[in-house]
Amino acid sequence: MAPQGPPDTVLEMGSFLHPCEGDIVCKSINTKIPYFNAPIYLENKSQIGKVDEILGPMNDVYFTIKPSEGIVASSFKAGDKFYIGSDKLLPLDRFLPKPKTIGGPKKAGGPRGGGAARGGRGGRGGGRGGGSFRGGGGRGGPRGGGGFRGGRGGGRGGRGGRF
Repeated sequence: MAPQGPPDTVLEMGSFLHPCEGDIVCKSINTKIPYFNAPIYLENKSQIGKVDEILGPMNDVYFTIKPSEGIVASSFKAGDKFYIGSDKLLPLDRFLPKPKTIGGPKKAGGPRGGGAARGGRGGRGGGRGGGSFRGGGGRGGPRGGGGFRGGRGGGRGGRGGRF
């Protein structure tokens, strides 16, 4: 991929705190999170480095910049602003757990089916112990099947079937 020029518009991303082992440590002043390796610019759109690490909680983000060739981290002073292209930012909700949807779309196949839908978990005639007097193999059971209990006889212990 050819190196891209600076973006048409740049947004304030952070302010310089201090140098650390050749890198630049910044406090984020943007509500969004930068991409790793996103190019970082000065206000005049000259690239000074790339985002190296992202630190801290989501409401108090810090990040480090790996300076480009010829850029010295200690040449900046506290409060200097750094900028980023708007296409290199992620919204906070990408990092938050998804809210549970009530009455969302049901998976096809009903409760558990014959066990084959999840990689065919327990042998012997299907997903629930197979061949027992409790309705044969692969019957979903009255509790809607049960994700982790499949293939082992459900929540009542034992495997069912004849040995």
